[in-house]
Amino acid sequence: MTEAIDHALRLRQLWLAYLLAMLFHVDLGLMPLFHGLSPEIGSQVDPSRLGLLFWAMLIYFLIPLSSLLLITYAASDPARSTRWRGWRRLHFWISVVYTVTNVPHLIADMLVPDSRSDQVFLMVVLLLIGLLINREAWGWWLQGRSLQP
Repeated sequence: MTEAIDHALRLRQLWLAYLLAMLFHVDLGLMPLFHGLSPEIGSQVDPSRLGLLFWAMLIYFLIPLSSLLLITYAASDPARSTRWRGWRRLHFWISVVYTVTNVPHLIADMLVPDSRSDQVFLMVVLLLIGLLINREAWGWWLQGRSLQP
């Protein structure tokens, strides 16, 4: 007898790893502060638009967090699993968007004049975790499509 893969469990763990890596990417960027150095890089953002940038960053963080919570609810509701089919599809496309947006971020981190190899390496790790999320999200979506109504 073959057991079905628990894509939802894998997705929850992958999103947790992704969120931790994303937080550490920011934390690592601020590490020079603890050694009396400036973490500042040349910014092209007008200071009057920083509020908008901060909100965008908050939303970018909250979407995976919300995804993690919704996956948990979907996986713990087996009696009404068909009601979560739309979420499985939407989640897959959200995961693709996050992977795609990591590519320019990785490239930007490599092109910064004083690029740090630890930050670039962490972005590569984030991209790889994102690809794993895509794979599991695809499997979870397909698994949900085969559920009986």
